[in-house]
Amino acid sequence: MAKKQDNTGEDQDVQEVDAAPPSGKKSMPILIRKQFVKDISFECPNSPAILDIRGKPEMDVNFNMNAVPMEKSDDEGRFYEVTLGLQAQAKRDGKLGFIAEIEYGMEVKILNGVPENRRHAMLYIEMPRYAFPFVRQILSNLTQMGGFPPLLLTPIDFRSLYLDRFGKEAEMISDAGSVSKI
Repeated sequence: MAKKQDNTGEDQDVQEVDAAPPSGKKSMPILIRKQFVKDISFECPNSPAILDIRGKPEMDVNFNMNAVPMEKSDDEGRFYEVTLGLQAQAKRDGKLGFIAEIEYGMEVKILNGVPENRRHAMLYIEMPRYAFPFVRQILSNLTQMGGFPPLLLTPIDFRSLYLDRFGKEAEMISDAGSVSKI
């Protein structure tokens, strides 16, 4: 225990804590600094009549990902804004039930030790993988508050989507979590 004086001049016991990771363990090469809902929308143009129609709805779900470098950086690394956008549309008997749209953002910092040629895969695979459970929960709550059953999305394979979008020459993160080239 260490001693520290408070503003009255009295000594107080202060416990010192070592915040460094245990020896032999590496720190994460990417830090999630902030998470936020950037935009959210729910439309139900045919309510309340659409809520009376029973049966399984026709669903159309689309999403997109984006990562852009931010102007700020520090001695430890570079900052990026990563967004995961999702649009879900439901129809029943040919009538529009709802349209739900979410754009979820994250401010992340990739530490300087990560080579430039590996950052792209980290931003487009790992960050959406971290954001997805939050987006899924928000969408579920949103549809339920709109009077519909909660929409629960199945997990998404961001690695496969990355390969589809950026090609077989793109960098990817293997199942083991290390960055490698195909």
